[in-house]
Amino acid sequence: MQKARREVAEKIKQVDIVFEVVDARSPESSRNPMLLEMLQQKPIISILNKADLADSARTKAWVAAYQAEGREAIAIDAQHAKRLQQLPQMAEKVLAEKLARKRARGIRNPHVRAMCIGIPNVGKSTILNRLVQKNIAITGNRPGVTKNQQWLKASGNLELLDTPGILWPKFDDQEIGMKLALTGAIADKVFTADEVALWGVGYFQKNYAEVLRKHYGLTDEQMQSRPADIVQLLTKKFAYGEEFDRTAVRFINDVRKGELGRYTLEVPEDRA
Repeated sequence: MQKARREVAEKIKQVDIVFEVVDARSPESSRNPMLLEMLQQKPIISILNKADLADSARTKAWVAAYQAEGREAIAIDAQHAKRLQQLPQMAEKVLAEKLARKRARGIRNPHVRAMCIGIPNVGKSTILNRLVQKNIAITGNRPGVTKNQQWLKASGNLELLDTPGILWPKFDDQEIGMKLALTGAIADKVFTADEVALWGVGYFQKNYAEVLRKHYGLTDEQMQSRPADIVQLLTKKFAYGEEFDRTAVRFINDVRKGELGRYTLEVPEDRA
C-alpha cells in the first residue's frame, strides 16, 4: 500500500483530472481519505459504480449531494457499460477552460490525462477496459487484482492511468469497515464473518426489513428479534447445526450477490 501511494503521488502531477471510482452501495465509505489528500486540488469526477446493485433512490440522492458540493458525479453499471461513454465528455466539460488555453497556444487536439483511483474491488479495471474497448486492465471480483500502474489509450484524446486499489491502514469508524467487508472491498480473510453478518442483519432489519423477512421466510415476530437471535434462527432453518459462522458467510454472500435485492448502506444525511 505504501508503494502504491508513493506511485500515485508521483503520477498525480502528470494528470489533468481524477476519476474517483466508488461503490454505489457505500459511496462515502468507499472513498479513501488518504488518497483524496494527495490529489493536490485536481478536479474530480466521482463515479458511483455497481449502481445496478444499489438502491436507486439512494444513488440519486448521493449523485445530487456530490453535485451540490460542486463536484461532477455519475452513477454507472460498468459491467454492462451503461452510461460509461459519458465520462470523456464529462471530463472535457470539467476541463473546458484548461483545454481552451491549450488550443489558444496552438495545440489543436489537447489530450486529457485522467488517473483512475479507488479502493479495491470497486470496478476500476472494468471501467477502464470498457473505455479503451479492450481487456487490458486485469479484472476480478475480489480485492487487490490490479498490482501496477499502467497508461491506457481510450477513444478520442483521453488517456487513462490505472492504479492499484488502495485501502487506508486503519478505520477510525468501525462501521466503515463493516460496510466495506459486507460489499467485498476487504479480503474475507481479514475480518470475522459473524461480526459482519450481525451488523448486516441489523442494518437490513432497520432499512430493508421486508426484503430480509421475505427472502428468509421470517415471521413478523422473528423480525423483532436481535440480530444474533435471527442468525441462530437461520442456522436452524438451514440445518447447519451449531455452525453459526456458516450462516454468517451465507448471509454475506447472499447480500453481495444481490439475493436480498438492491441496497445501499448509507445516505448523504448520515455524514457529519
